[in-house]
Amino acid sequence: MFMFTAFQTCGNIEQTVIKSFNNTEFHGSGYTSMAIIYGVFSASNLIAPSVVTVIGPQLSMFFSGLLYSGYIAMFIYPYTWSFYTASVLVGIGAAVLWTAQGNVLAINSTDDTIGRNSGIFWALLQFSLFFGNLYIYCAWHGHVHITDKDRQTVFISLTVISLVGCFLFFLIRKPDPEPTAPSEQSQSIIMSFPLCSSPDVGLCSQALDAFAFKMFGTKEMLLLSLSIAYTGLELTFYSGVYGTCIGAMTRFGQDAKSLIGISGICIGVGEILGGGVFGMLNKCNRFGRNPVVLLGLITHYVAFYLIFLNIASDAPIAPEPGTDLQAYIDPSVGVALFCSFLLGFGDSCFNTHAPAFAVFKFIQSIMAALAFFYSNYLLLHWQLLILVLMGFLGCVTFFLAEWKAESRRRESDYDSI
Repeated sequence: MFMFTAFQTCGNIEQTVIKSFNNTEFHGSGYTSMAIIYGVFSASNLIAPSVVTVIGPQLSMFFSGLLYSGYIAMFIYPYTWSFYTASVLVGIGAAVLWTAQGNVLAINSTDDTIGRNSGIFWALLQFSLFFGNLYIYCAWHGHVHITDKDRQTVFISLTVISLVGCFLFFLIRKPDPEPTAPSEQSQSIIMSFPLCSSPDVGLCSQALDAFAFKMFGTKEMLLLSLSIAYTGLELTFYSGVYGTCIGAMTRFGQDAKSLIGISGICIGVGEILGGGVFGMLNKCNRFGRNPVVLLGLITHYVAFYLIFLNIASDAPIAPEPGTDLQAYIDPSVGVALFCSFLLGFGDSCFNTHAPAFAVFKFIQSIMAALAFFYSNYLLLHWQLLILVLMGFLGCVTFFLAEWKAESRRRESDYDSI
């Protein structure tokens, strides 16, 4: 919670902050940085299990956390070379961090506690969206422009918060000498938990080729790849692009910059509400996963349509002063924040029903990197069009994969897991 209070807040505001730099020698882009992070993250998943095996999960989390903290601290005195170097290092650290945290969850849990521990982890992760973004709102309230002093104050605070999170990793208990291995049900829960990599590092090291790439060649995985790709595109939009759009809307008034923080809080509310509701209903839903995924897509479509009407098309790439253009309705802060909630709620629908195993993270990270790259150039309506088309295709292919899996279960003697 401490680490991602700092990092998710940083990701939400960095493009806006970069536009405000009073330094002609800095030529970086927050979108390009996030593209690098996700691209390196995707590739680094191949080596992360080995790193965790050699130095252990606790030290892996600590050193990865230091890389996150270094990335945040870079914004205090930014240089183009340090910005992109830190982006590469965070991509490596992210892969190691999530692999190690998945491992810690598994080895410190039993069949009776795995659900509770996973739920606590997810809740604290999403609550990080509240605290950091609330701080941004309070710090930037009434600021038309972000000064160097404003930026330095915020990022010094975020760096300290991140470092606190790093050292808290040392307080995590170590398991008993002979811990009980999690059952298949426990493994399934961890593997379906959003953002977690393989919980069993030893198995992951031994079975990487056999599992990840052979599974990618199956018909079911090929079908699911489009829905996974969509989660990468919408992750980019709600975690980086949309906040920048809100901050660029001068028609929202002097509080446009501080509204980025409120938008992040609304996304967090949607994530927590959706994750809690569908996490609880997952065990008793007789209609399978299709209705929830469809609800997530409809929720996103409503958000995309309202954003199209409410936000100016050049908002993602507008200069630091912002854009004076108007979309198709009088710009409404209420509508903008409601869309933030819908984006978070819809994302939770996909993440609670699309298992985040190795192939998932590989495809999602690649698509997130691609989306952050094209966000440097495409106007808002083109980005929304890509999301609409990929969402439709991803939903259809998810339904086909689900129906295919259900048909196989009915033809077999095994119950549905």
